[in-house]
Amino acid sequence: MDKLTIILEPKKENIKKAALVLKKGGLIIYPTESSYAIGCDFTNDKAVEQLCKVKNRKKAKHLTVIVPDIETAKKYGKIDKISELLVHRFMPGPLTLAVAGKGRFKEFNFRISSNHIALKLAKIFGKPIVATSANISGEENIYDSKELAMFFGKVDVIIDAGMLPKSVVSTVAEVKSKKIRIHREGAIPVKNIIAVLKSQKTI
Repeated sequence: MDKLTIILEPKKENIKKAALVLKKGGLIIYPTESSYAIGCDFTNDKAVEQLCKVKNRKKAKHLTVIVPDIETAKKYGKIDKISELLVHRFMPGPLTLAVAGKGRFKEFNFRISSNHIALKLAKIFGKPIVATSANISGEENIYDSKELAMFFGKVDVIIDAGMLPKSVVSTVAEVKSKKIRIHREGAIPVKNIIAVLKSQKTI
């Protein structure tokens, strides 16, 4: 049976309602600095599985999450000095860091969002929120909330921020075993990352 999808304006009291949906294992769509994202509680396996079904995504690996701060990231991922340096220099912002996970999580791909709605949601929720693009896998990202109708009945809440500005995707950097590997150059140029690491004599 389809869900009843509730459309909410991006007001503080509504963001709190969306966070409550996440705590109950629900799915939401919300704006980020790059496009609309579909999210759930990263620590809830059933919610993650349902999210992947909605996106027609076969695997739940390499899901990016949004966290409110570096302290939260440290609970789920192994943050070394290089990772911490990059977090402090480029976050909140369009940098996704892929690090080794802790506990049952083998990997942890995270960023602190520069979108005030996404960041406020993460702060209220207090745990990692999945932030994969709100689309069917392989299709274009969605910036206009009017195009989210395909998810009616499939998600619990949509935070409608109207038309989002089209922007470059985040840069994705893997930091493991004292080395850094750039998987995707996006909004943050690789040269800027190198310059920061050199200035701190980490490379």
